[in-house]
Amino acid sequence: MASIDELKTIAHQVRRDIVRMVHGAQSGHPGGSLGCADYLVALYFEVMKLKSPVFEMDGKNEDIFFLSNGHISPVWYSVLARKGYFDVPELSTFRKIDSRLQGHPATAEHTPGVRIASGSLGQGLSAAIGAALAKKLNKDPHLIYSLHGDGELEEGQIWEAAMFAAAKKVDNLIATVDVNGQQIDGSTEDVLSLGDLHAKWQAFGWEVLSMDGNNMDEVVKTLKNAASYIGKGKPIVILMKTEMGAGVDYMMGSHKWHGIAPNDELLQKALDQLPETIGDY
Repeated sequence: MASIDELKTIAHQVRRDIVRMVHGAQSGHPGGSLGCADYLVALYFEVMKLKSPVFEMDGKNEDIFFLSNGHISPVWYSVLARKGYFDVPELSTFRKIDSRLQGHPATAEHTPGVRIASGSLGQGLSAAIGAALAKKLNKDPHLIYSLHGDGELEEGQIWEAAMFAAAKKVDNLIATVDVNGQQIDGSTEDVLSLGDLHAKWQAFGWEVLSMDGNNMDEVVKTLKNAASYIGKGKPIVILMKTEMGAGVDYMMGSHKWHGIAPNDELLQKALDQLPETIGDY
């Protein structure tokens, strides 16, 4: 069990990892990665029941996580490394030739912690539902977690999966949507308004919760509360409000940092705001 302060310390270092990884590759997606650092740290270091650092692809007798919006791979790779799935120095190979840490997670590289290739948006919820049904068939009481972007909800497959999960009572699944209001071409409101997401998911038959995804205490409490709805006949979704670029002032709230890397000067500016806590790679 980790304290809230310990989780904050890890998340702070993860943000530092993210900007260094993206700068080192001069490509990648820092904005959404920074916004989701608190969520993934809380999930892996406090909430999920895991066999880490042992990784088995079948995921039996442990909770499983699927990253659907795979472009925010920097935050996931950092959390996996910090949790012990692979050595932290490997983060320096992000997006490099022959690296396991590709820009979008892939299974061909056999990266510990990664069970599906992701980044082709809209597919992760379907995979998570399949895994949740497998847990039920195997009488495995462990849970399935998934993360999605709000812009990703513009994909029709998400809503087909949402209908299926409710109709088949997939009630061992906790999906989370990163509601940062930004996507690659602008705000979600300008690109394609998502409407009232709470009412929409509720109408699709899901149990709907919400939280501030950049408040560690609230993230932990909400994720643990979500588990209290398991086994009650409905899939669960958490609408997680975050700030794109959280922790780096010049990135915050701007879609422009969805998918570009900082130069040397801006990297240093970011690192000045994110002092080293538990050790750089």
